[in-house]
Amino acid sequence: MATLYLIEQGTTIYKDNQRFVIWRPDQQKTEIPVRDVERILLFGNIQMSTQAINTCLDEKILILFLTLSGQYKGHIWSLESTHFGCETVQFSKGQDSRFQLLVSQGIVRGKLWNSKQLLVRLNRKRKIPEVSKAIAGITSDINALNTVNNLDSLRGYEGISAARYFPAFGKLISNSAFHFSLRNRQPPTDSVNSLLSFGYTLLFNNVLSLIIAEGLSPYLGNFHYGEDKKPYLAFDLMEEFRSPIVDSFVLKLINSSIVKPKDFDRVASTGGVYLNKQARRVFLEQFEKRMNEEISHPDLQSSVSYRQAIQLQIRRYKSSLLQGSAYQAFLRSV
Repeated sequence: MATLYLIEQGTTIYKDNQRFVIWRPDQQKTEIPVRDVERILLFGNIQMSTQAINTCLDEKILILFLTLSGQYKGHIWSLESTHFGCETVQFSKGQDSRFQLLVSQGIVRGKLWNSKQLLVRLNRKRKIPEVSKAIAGITSDINALNTVNNLDSLRGYEGISAARYFPAFGKLISNSAFHFSLRNRQPPTDSVNSLLSFGYTLLFNNVLSLIIAEGLSPYLGNFHYGEDKKPYLAFDLMEEFRSPIVDSFVLKLINSSIVKPKDFDRVASTGGVYLNKQARRVFLEQFEKRMNEEISHPDLQSSVSYRQAIQLQIRRYKSSLLQGSAYQAFLRSV
């Protein structure tokens, strides 16, 4: 089952028999069997026929609408797949401060552990002092999580750890054409931040689609919050996968020269830096390969893809909601 990414502006997707047809002006049509598609991501000005949308509703294929830069705008999903019983429990747990703290502790512990593991693995031979110092600091932060008794303090430790992690991450870039020391976003102002932001956006949309497929409301989270109605649960459950899926992937793209400085454009009006159209295709192809890479997960004896690992984590969270079991984060080995 494939994720269909449509990024070329002016593209139209419609249905013909049991196939999706992708048409672009002055280009040959592409046909994909409906049965091979699990989710469709539409970036920017992409047209989709009513018949194609109805097919997605019938076949439970999630449609995600994104801006050209990949920011989430909304989605279409069959009402038949909504589980109101799960949502009722989610609303109830939203008033349970202890449940929210315990789940959030697990999420942050997973995020910090996986960040540390990436630094440990890539610094094993290089032994960069700044990276070693960050590893020690993050280890201290992880140990301190057991003493945290409120969400604000937990968010504080997450912020402190990020301030240690990202400068160390930048030290692991061996390609002299790229430099990174500070994480920034909305808009990303350099090429490395641009890659991280786009990767996190794709990760978020994958997590979001799998949350919806499991019958949970993506809007009812525990760690992230705000006055606006946003998919806070997706922001929560993507945290422990940022480092193993996106950060290591971005380092590979840079250090292997799969992406180059010429692959980026700067938007003069905002100062934002983004991949150009051709490089974005390469990024999407490589990202999909990363999502299909196989790893071990304690819930299954056989290897699973990263996408399946995300699904297993969402099911762990669902179990904590419905059965009261403690949420255990995904912890990547070195």
